[in-house]
Amino acid sequence: MARVIVLLRGINLGSRNRIAMPALREALEDAGFDDVRTYLQSGNVVLSGAGSASAVAKQCGRVIEQSFGLEIDVVVRTRAQLARVVELNPLVDVATNPKRYQVSFLSGKPSASVMRKLEESAAPAERVVLAGREIYAWHPDGVGRSRLWTLLAGRGLGVTATARNWTTVTSLLDLAS
Repeated sequence: MARVIVLLRGINLGSRNRIAMPALREALEDAGFDDVRTYLQSGNVVLSGAGSASAVAKQCGRVIEQSFGLEIDVVVRTRAQLARVVELNPLVDVATNPKRYQVSFLSGKPSASVMRKLEESAAPAERVVLAGREIYAWHPDGVGRSRLWTLLAGRGLGVTATARNWTTVTSLLDLAS
């Protein structure tokens, strides 16, 4: 069984898509996953499961729909893939605050035109880098008024995406180890 990181999009934001993490862990364990752990309340799960990352994503999506009545986008990375995301860290020299450094995990690679739009929307101090199926984004002034962040958080990327700040990314890697 491979160790994987399951990232749920839009869980427990305000009053929408509420799932208690103990109930989520139990539902995933009942579905046959092992050593299920959650991190924070925002849809971060580390578990062991058989099959490919895409098969695990589909199964987790089905479990959530059957158990909680919610259709949630799910993105999965293996432990090795997440380790590579952390190792690559293309903005290590600029991103000094891990809470303002985001990684968007994508279901596939966005088009060149989408990336151009993201790059054009970035404020002068912001940085955005596509590496494989991840977009690294540095928001030194925060995400609250960032046009870049608004585009990254929306559904206009042409692929499923869910973002985590750098603190969460590294904590999930630790949890998966």
